[in-house]
Amino acid sequence: MKTILVAGSKGGVGKTTVATHLAAHSALRGRRTVLADADPQGSATRWAERRAALDSAVLPLDASGRRAWQSRLPPDADLVVVDAPAGALAADLGGFLDQADAVVVPLQPSALDIEATVAFLNTLAKVPRVHARKLPVGLVLNRAKPWTNTSQQALQMLEGWPYPVVAQLRDTQAYVVLVGLGRSLFDYHSAQVRDHQADWEPLLQWLGQA
Repeated sequence: MKTILVAGSKGGVGKTTVATHLAAHSALRGRRTVLADADPQGSATRWAERRAALDSAVLPLDASGRRAWQSRLPPDADLVVVDAPAGALAADLGGFLDQADAVVVPLQPSALDIEATVAFLNTLAKVPRVHARKLPVGLVLNRAKPWTNTSQQALQMLEGWPYPVVAQLRDTQAYVVLVGLGRSLFDYHSAQVRDHQADWEPLLQWLGQA
């Protein structure tokens, strides 16, 4: 069983979008996938419930209590994706970090988001497994517009960090619609979504190595 923790210290950066898409990608490939929802808002749980009738359903698990969620994991689960609560720092994520095989940190290309993420990563760096480079941490630049100075400047700022930018997801309202439907980009095969799907390939490859 592999566990991916999607976390960040600021709400509205696309944490649930990343968590649900990783879960959908796994389920569509026939893997038994659990989406552990630790965010009190419950957005990931509602997404999974809307997806329940599909062959690629994802099992939602309430992990907001944090203490007993591991005991409720199905023993035959292949992948667990944890949607962490917004605003949580490393000290709040102890149980999740203990179980994680990789941590994905979404952020937006804005000074406010980058500053908030710095504070989060500073607490994360004190986690022994992260400090020893035994727990991989990857950044996902969400709602990016690569052709703009803002996105380019954000990337330049992030180049000096010890954690790699493992994907840039372009700015599109499609994600909002898809989460509301219990779907993901990976559920579709039209030419219109292929470029968007390609945005995820670096992240998926990085997780495959993590």
